[in-house]
Amino acid sequence: MPYSLPTGGRLVALALSLAVTLGATGLTGAPASAATPAASAYGPQPPQNPFTAANGAATMHGDTASSGTTASPGPGTGAVDYSRTALASACPTVVVGGDGYVVALCTTIFGRTPTVHLLDPVTGADLASLALSKGSLFGGVYAYLDHEDRLVVVDGSQNLLRIGHHRSGDAWTLRIDQSTPLGDSVPSGDGIVGLTPDWDGRVWFATSGGVIGTADTGTGAVRSIRTGEGVQNSISTVPGRTAVATDHALYLLSAAPDGTPVVDWRAPYDRGPARKPGQLSWGTGTTPSFFGPGNGTEYVTIVDNADPHGNLLVYRADAGPDPICRIPVLTPYARSGTEDAVIATGRSVFVTNTYGYPYPALPEGAPASQPSSANFDGGLSRIDVNAQGTGCDVVWNSPVKSAALPRLSLADGKIYTVSVTGPTGSAGLNTFAQYHHSVIDPATGAQTASSFLGIGLVYNPLQMRGTAAPDGTLYQGTETGVVRISRRL
Repeated sequence: MPYSLPTGGRLVALALSLAVTLGATGLTGAPASAATPAASAYGPQPPQNPFTAANGAATMHGDTASSGTTASPGPGTGAVDYSRTALASACPTVVVGGDGYVVALCTTIFGRTPTVHLLDPVTGADLASLALSKGSLFGGVYAYLDHEDRLVVVDGSQNLLRIGHHRSGDAWTLRIDQSTPLGDSVPSGDGIVGLTPDWDGRVWFATSGGVIGTADTGTGAVRSIRTGEGVQNSISTVPGRTAVATDHALYLLSAAPDGTPVVDWRAPYDRGPARKPGQLSWGTGTTPSFFGPGNGTEYVTIVDNADPHGNLLVYRADAGPDPICRIPVLTPYARSGTEDAVIATGRSVFVTNTYGYPYPALPEGAPASQPSSANFDGGLSRIDVNAQGTGCDVVWNSPVKSAALPRLSLADGKIYTVSVTGPTGSAGLNTFAQYHHSVIDPATGAQTASSFLGIGLVYNPLQMRGTAAPDGTLYQGTETGVVRISRRL
């Protein structure tokens, strides 16, 4: 199976026809001033995992709960400056450490080599890079930054790596500080899709073939179980609980004393009659997200693949497997679906429509979609769990056509994304489509600001999620590198 890249929902294969040499374009970025904290009904953030960097910048989805939120402000609704770091690579995972340095996990366009980059937090310049081994299926691209600012990732040889960045004088290097082989727990031909640590320091992982396991990188012990179902999304953890969505069901798990995964409950969902256009597998396109108004862990949610509209499913994490609500989302459109992880915080969930989104390629073995293609209409929905925790209601639907996974800042009360206008067919997205840094009001769904970034594949974010640094700078991975967006001073 050829190498594929992750978007917010799961792995996306990069098109092999990108045969251009790309140079940096755009304006020079300027450091952003801190946004004024906004009193907000959103939150709280989920608990800080003691084995990751700070919530909001530690994983693709911000934290190990996959909430899609950040405690940092974004660039705001005023004028922005931006610059592009051209890496000739698609960069789905961009994280920021406690030292302020930006670490990106990318895959080169030519050769499809997984590569880690260290970026300068002031200029966005590429300071150092490290190519990783690739296999028949390169896994672990849902990497995370640990509490020592090391990128934790699995290479193509199924080694669990901790990659640190080190400075000697003015020179930076990236090197493998620790390697733990996962051995026979990953069957031949299989590969790891997602990984995340729990509160005991074990690293949980899931493979595309349905293996769920834990690894103790101190002792080298690896324990696993097999579900017999495919996994195509990342996984999430909060204290004492791990959530994994297969292509048939949502699993909530805990760990036995020796680290062996234990299934606490399994909740089958409607996977629909077929894969939808704008999704990459037959089943949910969402990573499970924990959220709640008390401590940020009471509920866990996914979106199913029902036809014609996907349903938001919300479960009580300590009760399952019966959902407290099953509600159709993105219903202004004839059909809808999502390949994106949701934003989930407090009692609110925000869902992005990717139905019809023309990814440049599909993973090997992906079944034909029904229909074979569709218009990409975009749109977002907000759904709230009621105060009693017994049901859900749609609050608003927004027509914003998001080409990236949105992120909600709990500091300034704004949703940040990259929107797209113009032609959005498979050719249009990489030629004449126009991409904009966009701000959305989470209370109403209205777009409150839009700043033009650029045209075509250089700025195509491929439904990947941006990451906000503590100073308000937003780093957005694209099909060809990383765009750095900051408030204009």
